[in-house]
Amino acid sequence: MRGGRPTEEQLRRTFEASLQDAVSGRGIRTETGFDMPTENALWDIASAYPDVTDELIEAARRAFAGQLDGSNAARWQAELARKIAERQTRER
Repeated sequence: MRGGRPTEEQLRRTFEASLQDAVSGRGIRTETGFDMPTENALWDIASAYPDVTDELIEAARRAFAGQLDGSNAARWQAELARKIAERQTRER
């Protein structure tokens, strides 16, 4: 069992293996270290099997890039902050 967070290189290797599994219709393993946008994009591919399109593959690559560069997390945090502010406004 690995302790701590996976390195970027480990994530990249796991993503490529998971992408191949999804394209082949084998589904996605759990505990990969992927964020929800990346995991959801891979499940979209697995669900589309055998009719996997280049667009689905590219969407998964974009989602994974967003995980690596932090933009997925930033989007999630911005959405959470918006929801909190909205709730606070309603409570006033």
